[in-house]
Amino acid sequence: MSPAQPGPEAARAEPSSVNLPNALTVARLILVPLFLWLLLRDGGADPASRIWAAVVFLIASATDFIDGDLARRYGQVTNFGKIADPIADKALTGAALIGLSYLGDLAWWITLVIVVREVGVTLLRLWVIRLGVIPASRGGKVKTVAQMLAIVLYLLPLPDSVSLIRVLVLGIALALTVVTGIDYVVRVVKLRASADTSQESP
Repeated sequence: MSPAQPGPEAARAEPSSVNLPNALTVARLILVPLFLWLLLRDGGADPASRIWAAVVFLIASATDFIDGDLARRYGQVTNFGKIADPIADKALTGAALIGLSYLGDLAWWITLVIVVREVGVTLLRLWVIRLGVIPASRGGKVKTVAQMLAIVLYLLPLPDSVSLIRVLVLGIALALTVVTGIDYVVRVVKLRASADTSQESP
């Protein structure tokens, strides 16, 4: 008698949510209050606190690249990670942008455009999560790096001589934010349409 083969339920069994990628995602969320405290300390006028805020932001941002790669490489993609990872990303980016605008370092309309786009994409991800995960495009990855670089440049107490560079990087990040946001909406619509077509097929 041949040994029993694992059924489809076993093959689809989700890995445990207690793993390193999810721990990194949670750590990113935990770092958000610390980052905000450093940024807003003494009304944002303490150079040392601004530098440390940039360091914490970079460390937290680095976990965004590490956790997803680890999850895919070692088969540790979980439903918790699919939901928590984008929320942690947007919480960190949103906190940085809102904090900078609150301090008067960044125009509120810029923060609004980026935050609305990021929150909108997160909601779209949750809307189609049962249909599959839409992978980040190359443009989306470049957008993330551009946003990170722009935020760090605004966090650091840099001299006015680099203000043009800072504005240029921010402009690139803003343009990529809008373009990749539109691209993501198009991909979500195609995914939904494909799923609807499959359900209608006999």
